[in-house]
Amino acid sequence: MNRGLFITFEGIDGCGKSTQIDRVARLLEQRSGVQPVVTREPGGTVIGEAIRKVLIDPNYLEMGTETELLLYLASRAQHVKEKIVPALESGKVVLCDRFQAATFAYQGYGRGLSFEQLATLNRFATKGTVPDCTLVLDISVECSLRRLAAMNKSKDRLENSSAEFFEKIREGYRAQASDDPRVVLLDGELGLDELTEEIYGRINELMEKSFS
Repeated sequence: MNRGLFITFEGIDGCGKSTQIDRVARLLEQRSGVQPVVTREPGGTVIGEAIRKVLIDPNYLEMGTETELLLYLASRAQHVKEKIVPALESGKVVLCDRFQAATFAYQGYGRGLSFEQLATLNRFATKGTVPDCTLVLDISVECSLRRLAAMNKSKDRLENSSAEFFEKIREGYRAQASDDPRVVLLDGELGLDELTEEIYGRINELMEKSFS
């Protein structure tokens, strides 16, 4: 049996990751007969979801940067062991809302932590599990703020961050796309259907290469 395919979706808040994952998952099932494993970070497991509640709780604005990082990585370690690796070993396509690129964008570029330390700790948490492809839905910070306002919901701990913080994160994602051919920058401000078709097409190409 072939190893499965691990696709991650990234971008600043409001970029439309969750919407596109749901739409692409349906297309994969309808057109390709593939039932992907859809998951998210932080979260994806019972333990990970409990950690997620702590991470996004707006009552915890005093959370230290190191605490934040270690909580994300604790969730990821459980996620990889319990869900991602077993799915890949079963030959499944995994679509994950955020993974390691978020760590470098948010805690590296955003919070200013050492990239070398981040890489070491992430390898420990994932035991070397890396995505086959990371799709970054790139939008401007102005677009992000506009979309978040339109959602008309209370902001979580991270969404309460400044526009400057999100500019740094966007820069972090764009830098990773420049440095790593597996990280692909997509225009997140495209029309909903157009973006879904582009993502589906890229994943379909990867499946043909991986499973042929």
